[in-house]
Amino acid sequence: MTAAPATAARPPADAPAAPDPGGGFDGAHVRVAILGTGFTGLAMVHALKEAGIQDWVVLERAREVGGVWRENTYPGIACDIPSHLYSLSFAPNPDWERTFSSGKQIWEYEERVARDLNLAERTCFGEELTDARWDAERCVWQLRTTTMQLTADVVVDGTGVLTDPVYPDIPGLDRFAGARFHSARWNHDEPLAGQRVAVIGTGASAIQIVPAIQPEVARLTVFQRTPGWVIPRNDRDVTEAERKVLRAVPALQKLIRGGQYVYRDGLLFKFLQHRPLRRAFQAVARGYLRASIDDPVLRAKLTPSFEIGCKRILITSSWYPALNQPNVDVETSPITEITEHAVITADGTEHEVDAIVCATGFHVTDPPVGAVFHGRDGRSLAETWGDSPRAYRGVTTANFPNLFRIGSIGTGTGHMSQVMQIESAVVYVMDALRTMEARGLASVEVAQDAQDAYARKVHEMVKGTVWAVGGCSSWYLDAGGEPSAVWPSSAWHYRKWTRRFDVEAYRVTQRAAVPA
Repeated sequence: MTAAPATAARPPADAPAAPDPGGGFDGAHVRVAILGTGFTGLAMVHALKEAGIQDWVVLERAREVGGVWRENTYPGIACDIPSHLYSLSFAPNPDWERTFSSGKQIWEYEERVARDLNLAERTCFGEELTDARWDAERCVWQLRTTTMQLTADVVVDGTGVLTDPVYPDIPGLDRFAGARFHSARWNHDEPLAGQRVAVIGTGASAIQIVPAIQPEVARLTVFQRTPGWVIPRNDRDVTEAERKVLRAVPALQKLIRGGQYVYRDGLLFKFLQHRPLRRAFQAVARGYLRASIDDPVLRAKLTPSFEIGCKRILITSSWYPALNQPNVDVETSPITEITEHAVITADGTEHEVDAIVCATGFHVTDPPVGAVFHGRDGRSLAETWGDSPRAYRGVTTANFPNLFRIGSIGTGTGHMSQVMQIESAVVYVMDALRTMEARGLASVEVAQDAQDAYARKVHEMVKGTVWAVGGCSSWYLDAGGEPSAVWPSSAWHYRKWTRRFDVEAYRVTQRAAVPA
């Protein structure tokens, strides 16, 4: 694209410089501001340090490192991606205790990586971004947080999509007299032992929570809107002998990671995208259901009516055994109301309960941060998106110069580690920073026509995939019915598309010359 006619000046010379490590950032100007200390924040800081860029700050709303694995602490929480694949490429971990790691161990891993990066030296904890506005005259983002203000040339949003919970819109939920909380805000001060518990939802969180709490509760009622396809997880302990070998032979860990990558991005992806293969995969899942659930009535409740892969596949070996227990009921009649002591369903049944757990997902296609960012024309990101959010390369949006969002819109997969998608996007952002520096650019903003062309291309890629023809409604879909949260191809394909910053697709503003 051609350069914009106007040039932009840097912040005035008397603007406060970014402080030394350990200093305050109130009133400072930085080259790069990063939101969040999850995998995106860690990957971005590592890349900046590798490039020799020290002028950055991380804004973290919590008091500790971590994103989704800090926020989610419910019983039984674990990852459904193999441990060696669900880790940062620059920080291999030979000490994973299980082939599929617990949430606690992943959080501990993030904390270790943060210490190795000395992340705390330039991280402001307890600082939530409350307002971000693009200053077109100076080509900087004006940022306001919980307690301070600062400016940044570039903002990298790593807040992700699995941290802000969605509560069900059910009449009476607020007046329930017992314990009531979302799976992502688990109240560990509320003991559930001996209680009658309702779990609303049967997605990726619920299938871990239910088996974990079933042995201790008096009665467990699982309220299901739509069943999911389930395949066994085949998880196991990693022996100390195995870990010792991995520590001694780092190349072996790379080999294991590479094998998992090839399987998931090759074979498994093909199963999901090609209907004949998908049907074979579905037959395996149906066989697992038949072998696990003897009761024909319960089995019918748990049999999906859509194609496998349309909703996220549930990978667990404990879900079906838990539902078989005598203190567990699966209720499929829709919830119509909640009273002070009961959940009422459409068939008129009053289910008396002492506690309610809402395992009802997150703001994926409508993240709250969308209302915080205001672009070149003053509109917020949420207003710009409307019902169908769009992001070029899953990273940038027209009208929002120098804003790079990672691990959010258009990057999710149903088969692969999201950490790999994040690292691919970080490569794109780093090349953007290098391009800006080499060409003396104050700002880069993806052109609307380039963004529209990209959206059309992705839309064509979605056609014929399970997300388009699978016959389900899922969190992959936005309010407009489009699967805007998902990347409809292989992780290798996404990495190929993000390995170079294609500046020709962007409107650019040259940096004003500094007077001699």
